[in-house]
Amino acid sequence: MTKYLVVGAGLFGATFAHEAAKRGHEVKVIEKRDHLAGNIYTKEVHGIQVHQFGAHIFHTSNKEVWNYVNQFAEFNRYTNSPVANYNGEIYNMPFNMNTFNKLWGVVTPQEAMDKINEQKSVLNGKTPENLEEQAISLVGTDIYEKLVKGYTEKQWGRKATELPAFIIRRLPVRLTYDNNYFNDNFQGIPVGGYTQIVEKMLDHENITVETGVDFFDKKDEYMNDYDKVLFTGMIDQFFNYELGELEYRSLRFETEVLDEDNHQGNAVVNYTDAKTPYTRIIEHKHFEFGKGEEGKTVITREYPADWKRGDEPYYPVNNDKNNTLYEQYKELAAKKARNVIFGGRLGQYRYYNMDQVIAAALEAVNEEFEG
Repeated sequence: MTKYLVVGAGLFGATFAHEAAKRGHEVKVIEKRDHLAGNIYTKEVHGIQVHQFGAHIFHTSNKEVWNYVNQFAEFNRYTNSPVANYNGEIYNMPFNMNTFNKLWGVVTPQEAMDKINEQKSVLNGKTPENLEEQAISLVGTDIYEKLVKGYTEKQWGRKATELPAFIIRRLPVRLTYDNNYFNDNFQGIPVGGYTQIVEKMLDHENITVETGVDFFDKKDEYMNDYDKVLFTGMIDQFFNYELGELEYRSLRFETEVLDEDNHQGNAVVNYTDAKTPYTRIIEHKHFEFGKGEEGKTVITREYPADWKRGDEPYYPVNNDKNNTLYEQYKELAAKKARNVIFGGRLGQYRYYNMDQVIAAALEAVNEEFEG
Protein backbone atom coordinates (compact mmCIF):
# COMPACT_ATOMS: atom_id res chain seq x y z
CA MET A 1 0.00 0.00 0.00
CA THR A 2 1.29 3.44 -0.98
CA LYS A 3 0.42 6.64 0.90
CA TYR A 4 -0.66 9.29 -1.62
CA LEU A 5 -1.21 12.97 -1.03
CA VAL A 6 -3.44 14.56 -3.66
CA VAL A 7 -3.14 18.34 -3.78
CA GLY A 8 -6.32 19.80 -5.26
CA ALA A 9 -9.87 18.40 -5.21
CA GLY A 10 -10.71 19.22 -8.80
CA LEU A 11 -11.56 16.72 -11.51
CA PHE A 12 -7.98 15.53 -12.10
CA GLY A 13 -7.15 15.06 -8.41
CA ALA A 14 -10.49 13.42 -7.62
CA THR A 15 -10.24 10.96 -10.53
CA PHE A 16 -6.72 9.93 -9.50
CA ALA A 17 -7.68 9.66 -5.82
CA HIS A 18 -10.71 7.53 -6.65
CA GLU A 19 -8.69 5.11 -8.77
CA ALA A 20 -5.84 4.89 -6.24
CA ALA A 21 -8.28 4.18 -3.40
CA LYS A 22 -10.04 1.50 -5.46
CA ARG A 23 -6.67 -0.24 -5.77
CA GLY A 24 -6.25 -0.34 -2.00
CA HIS A 25 -3.94 2.64 -1.52
CA GLU A 26 -4.31 5.21 1.25
CA VAL A 27 -5.13 8.68 -0.11
CA LYS A 28 -5.33 12.07 1.56
CA VAL A 29 -6.80 14.92 -0.49
CA ILE A 30 -6.13 18.52 0.50
CA GLU A 31 -7.85 21.49 -1.12
CA LYS A 32 -6.97 25.17 -0.67
CA ARG A 33 -10.54 26.36 -1.26
CA ASP A 34 -13.38 25.70 1.19
CA HIS A 35 -15.19 23.38 -1.24
CA LEU A 36 -14.59 20.39 -3.48
CA ALA A 37 -14.72 20.22 -7.29
CA GLY A 38 -12.34 23.06 -8.20
CA ASN A 39 -13.59 25.23 -11.07
CA ILE A 40 -16.49 22.89 -11.86
CA TYR A 41 -18.03 23.60 -8.43
CA THR A 42 -21.79 24.13 -8.58
CA LYS A 43 -23.98 25.40 -5.76
CA GLU A 44 -27.76 25.37 -5.50
CA VAL A 45 -29.36 28.81 -5.28
CA HIS A 46 -33.18 29.08 -5.37
CA GLY A 47 -33.34 25.56 -6.79
CA ILE A 48 -30.89 26.46 -9.59
CA GLN A 49 -27.48 24.80 -9.95
CA VAL A 50 -25.16 27.82 -10.26
CA HIS A 51 -21.81 27.26 -12.00
CA GLN A 52 -19.62 29.26 -9.60
CA PHE A 53 -16.62 29.56 -11.92
CA GLY A 54 -18.09 29.99 -15.38
CA ALA A 55 -20.17 27.85 -17.71
CA HIS A 56 -19.17 24.18 -17.85
CA ILE A 57 -20.76 22.01 -20.54
CA PHE A 58 -19.55 18.43 -20.60
CA HIS A 59 -18.88 17.27 -24.15
CA THR A 60 -16.75 14.49 -25.55
CA SER A 61 -16.34 11.98 -28.33
CA ASN A 62 -14.35 9.72 -26.01
CA LYS A 63 -16.80 6.93 -25.14
CA GLU A 64 -14.57 5.59 -22.37
CA VAL A 65 -14.59 8.99 -20.63
CA TRP A 66 -18.33 9.43 -21.19
CA ASN A 67 -19.06 6.03 -19.62
CA TYR A 68 -16.65 6.79 -16.80
CA VAL A 69 -18.24 10.11 -15.76
CA ASN A 70 -21.74 8.65 -16.05
CA GLN A 71 -20.90 6.41 -13.07
CA PHE A 72 -21.14 9.49 -10.88
CA ALA A 73 -24.07 11.47 -12.31
CA GLU A 74 -26.98 11.32 -14.71
CA PHE A 75 -26.59 13.78 -17.58
CA ASN A 76 -29.38 15.68 -19.28
CA ARG A 77 -29.57 16.39 -23.01
CA TYR A 78 -28.37 20.01 -22.85
CA THR A 79 -26.92 21.22 -26.16
CA ASN A 80 -24.59 24.21 -26.13
CA SER A 81 -26.04 26.84 -28.46
CA PRO A 82 -24.67 30.23 -27.36
CA VAL A 83 -25.74 33.45 -29.02
CA ALA A 84 -23.68 36.58 -29.61
CA ASN A 85 -24.90 40.06 -28.75
CA TYR A 86 -23.15 42.75 -30.80
CA ASN A 87 -24.52 46.17 -29.81
CA GLY A 88 -27.99 44.66 -29.47
CA GLU A 89 -27.85 42.59 -32.66
CA ILE A 90 -28.22 38.86 -31.96
CA TYR A 91 -26.29 36.23 -33.92
CA ASN A 92 -26.09 32.47 -33.64
CA MET A 93 -22.87 30.74 -32.65
CA PRO A 94 -20.91 28.94 -33.97
CA PHE A 95 -20.86 30.74 -37.31
CA ASN A 96 -23.47 28.93 -39.40
CA MET A 97 -26.14 29.58 -42.01
CA ASN A 98 -28.36 31.32 -39.42
CA THR A 99 -25.47 33.72 -38.70
CA PHE A 100 -24.77 34.34 -42.39
CA ASN A 101 -28.44 34.89 -43.20
CA LYS A 102 -28.71 37.49 -40.42
CA LEU A 103 -25.49 39.23 -41.54
CA TRP A 104 -25.93 39.22 -45.30
CA GLY A 105 -29.37 37.87 -46.16
CA VAL A 106 -27.80 34.87 -47.93
CA VAL A 107 -29.80 31.64 -48.04
CA THR A 108 -27.58 28.99 -49.63
CA PRO A 109 -24.19 27.66 -48.49
CA GLN A 110 -22.63 28.72 -51.79
CA GLU A 111 -23.82 32.31 -51.31
CA ALA A 112 -22.31 32.31 -47.82
CA MET A 113 -18.95 30.99 -49.04
CA ASP A 114 -18.88 33.49 -51.89
CA LYS A 115 -19.38 36.32 -49.39
CA ILE A 116 -16.64 35.03 -47.05
CA ASN A 117 -14.21 34.54 -49.95
CA GLU A 118 -14.94 38.02 -51.28
CA GLN A 119 -14.12 39.54 -47.89
CA LYS A 120 -11.02 37.40 -47.35
CA SER A 121 -9.58 38.85 -50.56
CA VAL A 122 -8.61 42.06 -48.69
CA LEU A 123 -5.51 40.17 -47.53
CA ASN A 124 -4.38 39.66 -51.15
CA GLY A 125 -3.08 36.18 -50.33
CA LYS A 126 -0.82 37.46 -47.54
CA THR A 127 0.24 34.93 -44.91
CA PRO A 128 -1.44 36.06 -41.65
CA GLU A 129 1.01 37.59 -39.19
CA ASN A 130 -1.34 38.30 -36.29
CA LEU A 131 -4.71 37.22 -34.93
CA GLU A 132 -6.66 39.85 -36.86
CA GLU A 133 -5.26 38.74 -40.22
CA GLN A 134 -5.68 35.08 -39.30
CA ALA A 135 -9.35 35.57 -38.39
CA ILE A 136 -10.07 37.53 -41.58
CA SER A 137 -8.38 34.78 -43.61
CA LEU A 138 -10.85 32.30 -42.11
CA VAL A 139 -14.17 34.16 -41.89
CA GLY A 140 -13.86 37.51 -43.67
CA THR A 141 -14.13 41.06 -42.34
CA ASP A 142 -17.79 41.28 -41.20
CA ILE A 143 -17.71 38.26 -38.91
CA TYR A 144 -14.31 39.29 -37.60
CA GLU A 145 -15.41 42.85 -36.78
CA LYS A 146 -18.73 41.91 -35.16
CA LEU A 147 -18.16 38.51 -33.58
CA VAL A 148 -14.42 37.98 -33.07
CA LYS A 149 -12.48 41.21 -32.55
CA GLY A 150 -14.06 42.76 -29.45
CA TYR A 151 -14.57 39.46 -27.65
CA THR A 152 -11.02 38.27 -28.28
CA GLU A 153 -9.41 41.56 -27.28
CA LYS A 154 -11.36 41.54 -24.01
CA GLN A 155 -10.45 37.90 -23.42
CA TRP A 156 -6.71 38.43 -23.87
CA GLY A 157 -6.40 42.05 -22.74
CA ARG A 158 -4.50 42.99 -25.91
CA LYS A 159 -5.30 44.27 -29.40
CA ALA A 160 -5.90 41.59 -32.01
CA THR A 161 -3.06 42.99 -34.11
CA GLU A 162 -0.71 42.33 -31.17
CA LEU A 163 -1.85 38.73 -30.64
CA PRO A 164 -0.14 35.86 -32.47
CA ALA A 165 -1.98 34.22 -35.37
CA PHE A 166 -1.78 30.73 -33.83
CA ILE A 167 -4.34 31.61 -31.12
CA ILE A 168 -7.04 31.24 -33.79
CA ARG A 169 -5.85 28.32 -35.87
CA ARG A 170 -9.40 27.72 -36.99
CA LEU A 171 -12.83 29.21 -36.50
CA PRO A 172 -15.96 27.10 -36.86
CA VAL A 173 -17.72 27.84 -40.15
CA ARG A 174 -20.72 25.60 -40.65
CA LEU A 175 -22.65 25.69 -43.88
CA THR A 176 -25.73 24.24 -42.17
CA TYR A 177 -28.57 25.68 -40.10
CA ASP A 178 -27.26 24.04 -36.93
CA ASN A 179 -26.62 25.99 -33.72
CA ASN A 180 -24.97 23.14 -31.80
CA TYR A 181 -21.57 24.55 -30.82
CA PHE A 182 -19.83 21.20 -30.39
CA ASN A 183 -19.31 18.35 -32.84
CA ASP A 184 -18.86 15.76 -30.10
CA ASN A 185 -20.93 12.58 -29.89
CA PHE A 186 -21.86 13.11 -26.23
CA GLN A 187 -22.96 16.31 -24.53
CA GLY A 188 -24.90 17.34 -21.44
CA ILE A 189 -25.04 18.80 -17.94
CA PRO A 190 -25.18 16.58 -14.83
CA VAL A 191 -28.66 16.66 -13.31
CA GLY A 192 -28.09 18.18 -9.89
CA GLY A 193 -24.79 19.87 -10.78
CA TYR A 194 -21.11 18.98 -10.99
CA THR A 195 -20.12 19.01 -7.30
CA GLN A 196 -21.77 15.63 -6.70
CA ILE A 197 -19.39 14.00 -9.21
CA VAL A 198 -16.32 14.88 -7.16
CA GLU A 199 -18.10 14.11 -3.88
CA LYS A 200 -18.92 10.61 -5.12
CA MET A 201 -15.39 10.07 -6.46
CA LEU A 202 -13.95 10.92 -3.05
CA ASP A 203 -16.49 8.92 -1.03
CA HIS A 204 -14.26 5.95 -0.26
CA GLU A 205 -13.01 4.37 2.97
CA ASN A 206 -9.38 4.81 1.81
CA ILE A 207 -9.76 8.55 1.17
CA THR A 208 -9.64 11.39 3.70
CA VAL A 209 -10.36 14.95 2.57
CA GLU A 210 -9.46 18.31 4.08
CA THR A 211 -10.59 21.64 2.60
CA GLY A 212 -9.23 25.09 3.43
CA VAL A 213 -5.69 23.66 3.52
CA ASP A 214 -2.78 25.24 1.62
CA PHE A 215 -0.11 22.72 0.58
CA PHE A 216 2.59 25.41 0.73
CA ASP A 217 1.99 26.08 4.41
CA LYS A 218 3.54 22.67 5.22
CA LYS A 219 5.16 21.63 1.95
CA ASP A 220 8.28 20.04 3.45
CA GLU A 221 6.25 18.10 5.99
CA TYR A 222 3.89 16.78 3.33
CA MET A 223 6.78 15.78 1.08
CA ASN A 224 8.33 13.78 3.93
CA ASP A 225 5.12 12.17 5.19
CA TYR A 226 3.80 10.76 1.90
CA ASP A 227 5.27 8.22 -0.49
CA LYS A 228 3.90 9.99 -3.57
CA VAL A 229 2.31 13.39 -4.21
CA LEU A 230 -0.15 14.22 -7.00
CA PHE A 231 0.08 18.00 -7.45
CA THR A 232 -2.55 19.86 -9.49
CA GLY A 233 -1.46 23.40 -8.68
CA MET A 234 0.89 25.63 -10.66
CA ILE A 235 4.10 23.80 -11.51
CA ASP A 236 6.15 27.01 -11.34
CA GLN A 237 4.83 27.76 -7.85
CA PHE A 238 5.78 24.25 -6.73
CA PHE A 239 9.40 25.13 -7.50
CA ASN A 240 9.04 28.62 -6.01
CA TYR A 241 9.27 30.16 -9.51
CA GLU A 242 13.00 29.42 -9.59
CA LEU A 243 13.13 29.33 -13.41
CA GLY A 244 10.75 32.25 -13.84
CA GLU A 245 7.02 32.84 -13.84
CA LEU A 246 4.60 31.21 -16.28
CA GLU A 247 1.79 33.44 -17.55
CA TYR A 248 -1.91 32.86 -16.91
CA ARG A 249 -5.16 34.67 -17.58
CA SER A 250 -7.65 35.15 -14.80
CA LEU A 251 -11.40 35.74 -14.61
CA ARG A 252 -13.72 37.67 -12.34
CA PHE A 253 -17.37 36.71 -11.82
CA GLU A 254 -20.33 38.85 -10.76
CA THR A 255 -23.32 36.72 -9.80
CA GLU A 256 -26.74 38.20 -9.17
CA VAL A 257 -30.17 36.82 -8.21
CA LEU A 258 -32.96 38.48 -10.21
CA ASP A 259 -36.66 38.53 -9.39
CA GLU A 260 -37.75 37.31 -12.80
CA ASP A 261 -38.36 33.97 -14.48
CA ASN A 262 -36.23 34.43 -17.57
CA HIS A 263 -33.63 37.14 -18.08
CA GLN A 264 -32.04 36.44 -21.46
CA GLY A 265 -33.65 33.31 -22.90
CA ASN A 266 -30.41 31.37 -23.25
CA ALA A 267 -27.80 29.83 -20.95
CA VAL A 268 -24.89 31.70 -22.55
CA VAL A 269 -24.89 35.06 -24.34
CA ASN A 270 -21.51 36.35 -25.55
CA TYR A 271 -21.02 40.12 -25.71
CA THR A 272 -18.75 40.62 -28.69
CA ASP A 273 -18.60 44.44 -28.83
CA ALA A 274 -15.60 46.25 -27.34
CA LYS A 275 -17.47 48.61 -25.02
CA THR A 276 -19.24 45.98 -22.87
CA PRO A 277 -16.67 45.16 -20.17
CA TYR A 278 -17.68 41.51 -19.70
CA THR A 279 -17.39 38.75 -22.29
CA ARG A 280 -20.58 36.88 -21.49
CA ILE A 281 -23.62 36.51 -19.26
CA ILE A 282 -24.56 33.04 -18.05
CA GLU A 283 -28.17 32.37 -16.97
CA HIS A 284 -27.81 29.15 -15.03
CA LYS A 285 -31.39 27.86 -15.00
CA HIS A 286 -31.27 27.27 -18.77
CA PHE A 287 -28.64 24.54 -18.29
CA GLU A 288 -31.37 22.45 -16.69
CA PHE A 289 -34.30 23.60 -18.82
CA GLY A 290 -35.74 26.23 -16.51
CA LYS A 291 -35.55 24.37 -13.18
CA GLY A 292 -35.69 26.48 -10.03
CA GLU A 293 -38.05 28.63 -8.02
CA GLU A 294 -40.74 30.54 -9.86
CA GLY A 295 -39.94 34.22 -10.24
CA LYS A 296 -36.20 33.75 -9.62
CA THR A 297 -33.21 33.46 -11.91
CA VAL A 298 -29.45 33.68 -11.36
CA ILE A 299 -27.06 35.35 -13.81
CA THR A 300 -23.29 35.62 -13.84
CA ARG A 301 -21.26 38.22 -15.73
CA GLU A 302 -17.78 37.00 -16.68
CA TYR A 303 -14.91 39.49 -16.85
CA PRO A 304 -11.47 38.49 -18.16
CA ALA A 305 -8.60 39.78 -16.06
CA ASP A 306 -4.84 40.02 -16.02
CA TRP A 307 -3.20 37.56 -13.65
CA LYS A 308 -0.67 38.25 -10.93
CA ARG A 309 0.54 36.11 -8.06
CA GLY A 310 -2.24 35.56 -5.57
CA ASP A 311 -4.98 35.71 -8.22
CA GLU A 312 -6.79 32.60 -9.40
CA PRO A 313 -5.11 31.28 -12.57
CA TYR A 314 -7.84 30.09 -14.93
CA TYR A 315 -5.99 29.26 -18.10
CA PRO A 316 -2.40 29.20 -19.33
CA VAL A 317 -1.03 31.52 -22.00
CA ASN A 318 0.43 28.85 -24.29
CA ASN A 319 2.72 30.95 -26.46
CA ASP A 320 6.22 29.81 -27.46
CA LYS A 321 7.91 31.61 -24.57
CA ASN A 322 5.70 30.05 -21.90
CA ASN A 323 5.71 26.60 -23.46
CA THR A 324 9.52 26.64 -23.52
CA LEU A 325 9.61 27.63 -19.85
CA TYR A 326 7.14 24.89 -18.99
CA GLU A 327 9.36 22.30 -20.68
CA GLN A 328 12.22 23.53 -18.48
CA TYR A 329 10.06 23.04 -15.39
CA LYS A 330 9.22 19.52 -16.58
CA GLU A 331 12.94 18.75 -16.79
CA LEU A 332 13.42 20.19 -13.31
CA ALA A 333 10.57 18.01 -12.01
CA ALA A 334 12.18 14.89 -13.47
CA LYS A 335 15.41 15.69 -11.60
CA LYS A 336 14.18 17.15 -8.32
CA ALA A 337 10.65 15.81 -7.75
CA ARG A 338 10.60 12.19 -8.81
CA ASN A 339 7.94 11.26 -6.26
CA VAL A 340 5.59 13.99 -7.57
CA ILE A 341 3.03 13.57 -10.36
CA PHE A 342 1.99 16.89 -11.90
CA GLY A 343 -1.53 16.99 -13.34
CA GLY A 344 -4.36 19.17 -14.57
CA ARG A 345 -4.41 22.54 -16.33
CA LEU A 346 -1.92 24.12 -13.94
CA GLY A 347 0.34 21.16 -13.24
CA GLN A 348 0.64 20.31 -16.96
CA TYR A 349 0.27 23.93 -18.17
CA ARG A 350 -2.27 23.32 -20.90
CA TYR A 351 -5.88 24.17 -21.61
CA TYR A 352 -8.07 21.15 -20.90
CA ASN A 353 -11.76 20.57 -21.41
CA MET A 354 -13.36 18.45 -18.68
CA ASP A 355 -13.26 15.25 -20.70
CA GLN A 356 -9.57 15.85 -21.43
CA VAL A 357 -8.90 16.31 -17.70
CA ILE A 358 -10.48 12.92 -16.95
CA ALA A 359 -8.64 11.26 -19.85
CA ALA A 360 -5.31 12.73 -18.68
CA ALA A 361 -6.00 11.63 -15.10
CA LEU A 362 -6.81 8.10 -16.23
CA GLU A 363 -3.60 8.11 -18.26
CA ALA A 364 -1.68 9.09 -15.11
CA VAL A 365 -3.47 6.29 -13.24
CA ASN A 366 -2.48 3.82 -15.94
CA GLU A 367 1.15 4.92 -15.83
CA GLU A 368 1.24 4.77 -12.05
CA PHE A 369 -0.53 1.46 -11.45
CA GLU A 370 -0.50 -0.52 -14.69
CA GLY A 371 2.73 0.63 -16.34
